[in-house]
Amino acid sequence: LVNRVISHLVQAIRSKDSCFSSIERQSAGSYYERVKISEPNEFDIMLVMPVERIQLDESDDTGAFYYVSFKRNPKEKGWLKFLEEDGKLSAFKMLQALKEIIKQEVKNIKDVEVTVARRKAGSPAITLQIKNPPSEISVDIILTLEAQHSWPLSTQRGLKIEQWLGTKARRDFRFNSIYLVAKQNKREKVLRGNTWRLSFSHIEKYMLNSHGNSKTCCESDGPKCCRKGCLKLLKYLLEQLKMKYPKELEKFCSYHVKTAFFHSCVLWPNDSDWHIGDLDHCFQQCLGFFVDCLQKSQLTHFFIPQYNLLSIEDKAKHHFLSRKISHELNNGFPVFHE
Repeated sequence: LVNRVISHLVQAIRSKDSCFSSIERQSAGSYYERVKISEPNEFDIMLVMPVERIQLDESDDTGAFYYVSFKRNPKEKGWLKFLEEDGKLSAFKMLQALKEIIKQEVKNIKDVEVTVARRKAGSPAITLQIKNPPSEISVDIILTLEAQHSWPLSTQRGLKIEQWLGTKARRDFRFNSIYLVAKQNKREKVLRGNTWRLSFSHIEKYMLNSHGNSKTCCESDGPKCCRKGCLKLLKYLLEQLKMKYPKELEKFCSYHVKTAFFHSCVLWPNDSDWHIGDLDHCFQQCLGFFVDCLQKSQLTHFFIPQYNLLSIEDKAKHHFLSRKISHELNNGFPVFHE
């Protein structure tokens, strides 16, 4: 169902605006990394647009948010309508244009009811609701730029996977294009909506799918490990707690636990540290690491070490979550049985 709707939209988007003519879909997120828990009712689809000869300027000190401008005028004149007076590429204008096309086009999709949800503040996604009785499927469409550009300086010391996946894997990953998603930077003095945030979801997908220290880990005839099982449990625990305390935990998302999980893979790099039979022990070890991060209000972005994903002003919320997780840990995870 999702594929049918997205294929229809991609064709329409390509034909409606020449700037979007080379857009490609790419699947991201937990369903495609095979770490989805519960029913598959949420999907992330990146609509990737190749851009050439761009310049990146940091928009703050996190090293994650950038202004994008073209080094020379793009061949495709249609791009000009998305530029600000100062030549910056406006994420907001591009998202608006894309959303308009999608809003018009969903009306033409036959035999399935699709609506565009109201935008959540600060979210980089255009969300579709697809009626699939008795339930609903939500699809986040994320506008993404892909540039053959060397990774920014802020990533130089990130991705510390040498002991875990090897130096060659790290080098190969860093030869990949960079992805930038349309995402508002809340730290901007004046919110103009023209910032882009680095995204590494394509690399994260590779890392999760070839997660072993030995190259045969979890292959059909290779030894099995519990890494993905741990990540699923971490995500599930956060999901359950968020349902129980929606207000207190609204600032947390699965990316927080995913980041903590990647750091855990680096701390315990060997496949023997993640033996398939040790799931409970490994899960508790990952959780212990995450609780530690929450108590210090310090969770380093896996690819951008200067970027802390837990901002100090939310300290009380970090402590709230760390107390709830500790309670679960010490009482055999009651929330799993509710």
